[in-house]
Amino acid sequence: MKFPIDVATRVSPELSAIVESMVNDPDLEAPPTLADVRSLVRHRVSAAEARDEALHPQERTSVLREIDDLVDEFGDEAPAADFVAAKASEALSRIIETAMDDPVVRHEPTLGVVRDAMTRGLTARLVGDGSIDPDEDQTLLAEIDGLIERFGPDAVAEDFVRFE
Repeated sequence: MKFPIDVATRVSPELSAIVESMVNDPDLEAPPTLADVRSLVRHRVSAAEARDEALHPQERTSVLREIDDLVDEFGDEAPAADFVAAKASEALSRIIETAMDDPVVRHEPTLGVVRDAMTRGLTARLVGDGSIDPDEDQTLLAEIDGLIERFGPDAVAEDFVRFE
């Protein structure tokens, strides 16, 4: 089931990391659901955190509360993978930032515009500058193609920049 909104934008970085680790777990036999994530989070919650959750339910902002709210809204069988916030790798983030600063691009670059810039030499220029590892060229194209497949070529590229 495809949601009409990008639900991953409503997930905290902490919960997104937990979900992503489950989605990428090769030992899981089936793709995880929100119910699976909630089970894992409840297992990890310390006794003190659980007590605080019970004492102050109106002020709950923990990952447990967050996953409970997502389950309430989207159902416990919703695919967990839909709730992983998509961010570009460090190298692709550099490429996106360079494209954003490029005077040739007159407006906010989209994923499609960045991909076009990459195939026209932007990646090669950054490799030559030493900003990008030469071995990453094909990986970066595959990464941006994956983002384009998931979000479309008109998605604003800046939204995927990883700030770490």
